Amino acid sequence: MKPLVIFYSLEGNTKFIADAIAKAAKADILEIKPKKEINTKGFMRFLWGGGQVVMREKPHLLPFDKNPQDYDVIFIGTPVWAFSYSAPLNTFFHNAGLKGKKFALFVCHGGVKKNTLGDMKKALPGNEFIGEIDFFEPLKNDRELCAKKAKQWAKKIINDA
Repeated sequence: MKPLVIFYSLEGNTKFIADAIAKAAKADILEIKPKKEINTKGFMRFLWGGGQVVMREKPHLLPFDKNPQDYDVIFIGTPVWAFSYSAPLNTFFHNAGLKGKKFALFVCHGGVKKNTLGDMKKALPGNEFIGEIDFFEPLKNDRELCAKKAKQWAKKIINDA
C-alpha cells in the first residue's frame, strides 16, 4: 500500500494536520499551491476565499511533484471556506480524474464545517471513502492534542485499509 497526503493550506492549520498524518501514515505529501495566492492578512482573505468558492472558481495551480494516480490510499485535506472546500481543491478535483481510490478526508475550520466533507465526496465520484475527521483551529487549540488525534486517526486508516 502506498499512501499520499494531499492538502491545501492558507494559514497553516491544514498543513500542520497534513504533516502529522503523513508522519503517522508514512505517507508521501503533496501540497496544492495556486499560482496566485490570496493575501493571508486582514478580513479580506475571507471575502476573497469565500467568493472563490461561491463562484466555483478554479485557480491555476503550480505543477505537482507527485502523481496522485500512483497511490492507493489518499488522505486529502482543506480549510473550510464558505462552508465548503477551498477553491484550489476545486481545481484539483476538476482536473485529477481520480477513480477507484481509497480516500480519507480531513478539514480544518474556525467555525462551522457544515457539509464540507459531503461536498468533497461528491467531487470525487467513483471512489471509496474510508474515513473523515475535522479539526477546529488546531494551531490555536491545543496543538499537541490535535496532532495526536490526527496521528491516531491516520494509523487507524492505514491499518484498516
